[in-house]
Amino acid sequence: MQALKKYVAPSLLSLSIVGVGFIQSWEGTERVAYLDSVGVPTICTGSTKGVYVGQTATLGECEHRLIEDTTYAGKAIQRCVREKITQGQYDALVSLAFNIGGGATCGSTLVRKLNQGDCRGAAEQFLRWDFAKGHRLRGLTNRRKAERELFLKDCYDH
Repeated sequence: MQALKKYVAPSLLSLSIVGVGFIQSWEGTERVAYLDSVGVPTICTGSTKGVYVGQTATLGECEHRLIEDTTYAGKAIQRCVREKITQGQYDALVSLAFNIGGGATCGSTLVRKLNQGDCRGAAEQFLRWDFAKGHRLRGLTNRRKAERELFLKDCYDH
């Protein structure tokens, strides 16, 4: 017997352990700051706030940054998504917001379609976010496909 998916308001969700692992698998963790593929100083698990090249961090500091950054991304999703979603969909949306920013995510056609009840249309929009500074990046394409699949598996038709 297949378990029913639980659809809830995003405000009731937080990033799951699976979601954290998903983000970590795409971001990696570097304890010495570096310039990412578009020249942004980055450290730990994709953290960019207040980072400068050559900066170092302990594993504890990286863990703290990851919690802070994923919480910020999650709050953006809770603010702008009005449709009930599953934990997997929330994790996919937080991964996107973590990577492209909460403002870009909330202002996207993806969120607009989701809030209109078009789950499958929203899922297809993940694939539009694989450009950085005007260039399509294979790593982003692969990440967006994975986010799309995570999100899409819980889509249902009204």
